[in-house]
Amino acid sequence: MRSSVRTPLRCAAVAAVSMALLAPVSAQADAAPGGTADRIAGVDLDRVTIPGLQQAMERHRLTSEQLTGLYLDRIRRLNPRLRAVVTVNPDAPAIARASDRARRVHGARGPLEGIPVLLKENMDTADRQPTTAGSTALSAAKPAQDAELVRRLREAGAVVLGKANMTEWANFRSPMAVAGWSAVGGQTHNPYVLDRSTSGSSSGSAAAAAASLAAVTIGTDTGGSIVDPAATTSTVGVRPTLGLVSRAGIVPITSRQDTAGPIARNVTDAALTLWAIQGPDPADPDTAPAAGTLPADYRTVLDRGALRGKRIGVWREGHTGISPDVDRVFDATVRRLKALGATVVEGADVPQPEKLHEHLLPALTTEFKHDVNAYLAATPGSHPADLAGLIAYNKEHADIEDMARFGQEYFELAQQTDGNVNDPQYRAHRAAAVDLARRAIDDTLAAHKLDAIVTPTTLPATPVDFQPDAPSPFAGTTDNSVVAGYPQITVPAGYTDQGLPLGVSFLGTRSSDARLLGYAYAYEQATQARHAPNYLPTLP
Repeated sequence: MRSSVRTPLRCAAVAAVSMALLAPVSAQADAAPGGTADRIAGVDLDRVTIPGLQQAMERHRLTSEQLTGLYLDRIRRLNPRLRAVVTVNPDAPAIARASDRARRVHGARGPLEGIPVLLKENMDTADRQPTTAGSTALSAAKPAQDAELVRRLREAGAVVLGKANMTEWANFRSPMAVAGWSAVGGQTHNPYVLDRSTSGSSSGSAAAAAASLAAVTIGTDTGGSIVDPAATTSTVGVRPTLGLVSRAGIVPITSRQDTAGPIARNVTDAALTLWAIQGPDPADPDTAPAAGTLPADYRTVLDRGALRGKRIGVWREGHTGISPDVDRVFDATVRRLKALGATVVEGADVPQPEKLHEHLLPALTTEFKHDVNAYLAATPGSHPADLAGLIAYNKEHADIEDMARFGQEYFELAQQTDGNVNDPQYRAHRAAAVDLARRAIDDTLAAHKLDAIVTPTTLPATPVDFQPDAPSPFAGTTDNSVVAGYPQITVPAGYTDQGLPLGVSFLGTRSSDARLLGYAYAYEQATQARHAPNYLPTLP
């Protein structure tokens, strides 16, 4: 039996050591006033795409080692303000050098060759980095192998640069949890306005992508944890169809909703990264039905004319009339879609099934107990053996786990279940929730003969006041699509009058990922809405 960890500060120590092991910057970098923008080999890191980086490396103007060093230097300079990165990989410079050697001898393995990538801190790596899901309870866990998506990234030649902060336990410890806070990483801050939240549990991944602390980052989403933080940081967030990306080796909430996906500054980088990490995995049975969802080449979906002749439904109900800024930006979005040749269909409001949450919470708590117990049992190292042990650990380490500010209500609800995913009553709850969510979306698409639905992603970022986020009127957007297992893609759409980012989401049915990426790309290219963050301390 695995015992509770007696050294809860180990993760902080690992972070300190890994930061100390950073290699010196080996490229000439021009820092803008404030030290936030960098250029290397004529490339602006805030604007360049991954294909642009590849072109620079193919032309011998840039090496992966130089690029990796520059990102590590940005982390040194910016992360104290952002708390977006928990650890950097002490092996990253060596991985980059190996990539440079491989390129010289064999050429690039693919579009991610030598490209630095940050992982959300719930993804297993069999290296010198911890995998804790933000909790000190897992600080001595020792995953025996990489998560499948991490293995695919390494196989594609990517440089695993480090791990990004997250809401502890992916925001499934307590409904009162503060978005972006973990005992391991502290509080993540929004690069646009530092006293604002980054929303969702993939907070560090989104903040790091927005601040160009890596070329691209990977997040996970069980109920908006990719798309919400991406929208509040003016980045592109892709939550793919359930099973398109393997969940093997990711600290779980539930295998029935968890999915991993990219967060990037542009659709091109998000798409090519999704292609690299997707594919069947025998360890994740949901990946087999998703096989063949994407075409062979990601470039086929990057079509500026993708919206021409398409019927795009407009979902306003519950999402407009709340924020004048959201209304203004969304109205401009609808006008732009028309200008791009889409037939815009008003009134495509996806209904919110009344009984969805009546079925969903019993399903989630049962699945969490089952899945987290299985993960803990399979993970070597000294850590609590099961959910009961996690609950006891948090009580024993109440100070460092901040139990005075918020508790572990979800943990305790889950522990009260039997964790039996073969129980007929549980299966009825899950089946009912999925059916309600799928019908809500599919019936709307069918009734209006739509190719996709567009809607604002979420409200502007709220202040980081160490109080739990208020229930969002946009929660239903993600609830329906994530419970259904359907894709959602958010893309930068504009800013509030005070400069806070806003995003719009494209939603569709199962396996519509490629089409949605095409629509997002066409919209992005026409609007060029995103600009780099200003790192303002606060708003006037």
